[in-house]
Amino acid sequence: MSTANALRTILIEKLKSDALVLPTLPKIAMKVRDAVADPDTNLNDIAAIIAQDAALSARLIRIANTAHYSRAVRVENLQAAVTRIGMRQIKNIVMALAMEQLFVSNNELIATYLAKTWKRSTEVAAYAMALFAVHKNEKKHTSLQIDTLSLAALLHNIGTLPILTEADGYPDVFAEPEFLERAISDLHNHIGLSIVKAWNFSDDMAESVRYYASNDYQTDEISYLDFVRLAVLCQENEANLSDCGDAVAPYVEKGLIDSMKDLSSDTFNDELAAARATFA
Repeated sequence: MSTANALRTILIEKLKSDALVLPTLPKIAMKVRDAVADPDTNLNDIAAIIAQDAALSARLIRIANTAHYSRAVRVENLQAAVTRIGMRQIKNIVMALAMEQLFVSNNELIATYLAKTWKRSTEVAAYAMALFAVHKNEKKHTSLQIDTLSLAALLHNIGTLPILTEADGYPDVFAEPEFLERAISDLHNHIGLSIVKAWNFSDDMAESVRYYASNDYQTDEISYLDFVRLAVLCQENEANLSDCGDAVAPYVEKGLIDSMKDLSSDTFNDELAAARATFA
């Protein structure tokens, strides 16, 4: 059996037997999520939890001063940052920052792959946020929330993480990148769905992770899944996006954007730059 097939077979067997080691969210993220779910929790309580992590606190202050949240006065402390960002948004931002901590490894080769994977995820999230801004500007009203969308976009390929961890024992796979890409392509959606369920994320999140790479599944109304799919298309074709009219057409027809021109508009480009700054 080839190394590539051996890895794939082991992953499948571990999935079937629930033996695949899934990543767990850092405790700080779980504490924030539980606190936000408690109706008696206020922003002061949330700030007190986040203050336990100095690096996380510093990142949140910086995010509060990015274009998505910034106002005339710059915030200089965690309490002000949490207040500016708000209860709903703070939960998903903390989740996103906690997820970044999972994409690390002591193995230099795996660490490189993980870094590329996380970078791709943040780019998809940035495109999704820019698309959402254009959509809201044109449609004025939507029940979808940008913080939920950004997290769904970051999660879309989370299933890649355990595959790379498992591949640590197969150095030949890294020597032949196409072997690894094949395993990721075949299995990351299934593994990602298992992770999202284990983390108790919403059905919207699970839907995006499970179906973003399969156009056979469609929602009746505009959904987070649609934005994630179009964001992935933009990220994968950013060098020649103007040539993707046929691929973008279904999203225009569904009403995500009005036309291809939206993908080169000032609003889109400004929002994309601002979103990228959030994850920098």
